[in-house]
Amino acid sequence: MNLHEGNIKLLVLVGISVMLLLFVSFLLIFISTQRRKLQYQKYIQQLHQTQQNLLIEAAVRSEESERLRIAEALHDEVGTLLSSSKLHFQNIRLNENDPHNTPLYAKGQELMDEAIAQIRGMSHNLHSSILQEFGLFEAVRHFIQKIMDEHLTEATTSLDCHYNAAFKENEISIYRMVQELVNNLIKHAKPRKIHVSCVNTDNWLVLTIFHNGKGLTQEMFEELKFQKNSMGFKIIQNRLILLKGKLVFSSRPDGYFIDIYLPTEGTSVDGV
Repeated sequence: MNLHEGNIKLLVLVGISVMLLLFVSFLLIFISTQRRKLQYQKYIQQLHQTQQNLLIEAAVRSEESERLRIAEALHDEVGTLLSSSKLHFQNIRLNENDPHNTPLYAKGQELMDEAIAQIRGMSHNLHSSILQEFGLFEAVRHFIQKIMDEHLTEATTSLDCHYNAAFKENEISIYRMVQELVNNLIKHAKPRKIHVSCVNTDNWLVLTIFHNGKGLTQEMFEELKFQKNSMGFKIIQNRLILLKGKLVFSSRPDGYFIDIYLPTEGTSVDGV
């Protein structure tokens, strides 16, 4: 091998080495760029999720504040006005010569009493005083008892679970979800039996609403919550996002089940 051939081989090796070095450099730059791009996308996604949660939380707080304002207005203004009207109504002296007055007077009293009871019931449902004083499960028991008394439905509870909410607003959100779901059942499913129970499993609290009326499937719920006229389901979905929970519909031969999964120690929805 002469000196000229040796120089050529050296140049070839140097050229190949430079090309490999450039290729590796471009590859490292590409990988670094993609990694930064993914990190940026992840950051944007987290920022978007945080903003969405803040908007949902603001909407939930606003809804609860509006409920409280309406409850106080019903109790303090409309309720007081009706009670005062009843007192005046009772002081009216009937004309004994007109036999038609007595049944009309009795009917008027009955309607007045019913209006006062309805106002008190609406104020009570909108206000969360029992929840704040006695806790989530006692408030649910009281609500279910009221459902049974008003609608002559067999409504029972088994609520002996342990649940510590990170914030008091979380308990209010759970209570409102149970209210909305049970009221929907009374209105649409027409059940003869409703039973609300709970169980602690792993890091989850599972609230279960059983009924023997007309039930929904999971697919139907996923469709309904995006429809314009399903405001109740939209509100429930917002509360679930805020609580990092999940709603599951299922059925058995004896009836239908609605399971509300709520994390108790930071569990994610993917863990269900």
